[in-house]
Amino acid sequence: MAGIQPTSGIPARVPPVTGSVAGPQDKSAGKAGFADLLRNYVDKVDQDQRASAFAIQDLVSGKTDDVLPVVQAVAKADLSFKLLIGVRNKVIEAYKQTMNMQV
Repeated sequence: MAGIQPTSGIPARVPPVTGSVAGPQDKSAGKAGFADLLRNYVDKVDQDQRASAFAIQDLVSGKTDDVLPVVQAVAKADLSFKLLIGVRNKVIEAYKQTMNMQV
């Protein structure tokens, strides 16, 4: 243990950051932004809600007699919607905290 130093592998001086730090991400590099991720998740939640509605409609109209897939579709749609609401609340809370920061 005598050969291990606490700063091994860390350069003595960190080079300065060049370029735009807060600029938009390059979409050609394959990186998705927060807005894209959020939009994709909202679309997924919408698909789950529609699948749930169609499953309920099929059950009520008599096209299917099996209740289990309907219950699974409704539970999946409910859980994904609750998660979306939780993410929305956290984003709003973070925004409010950012706006209350003193510069």
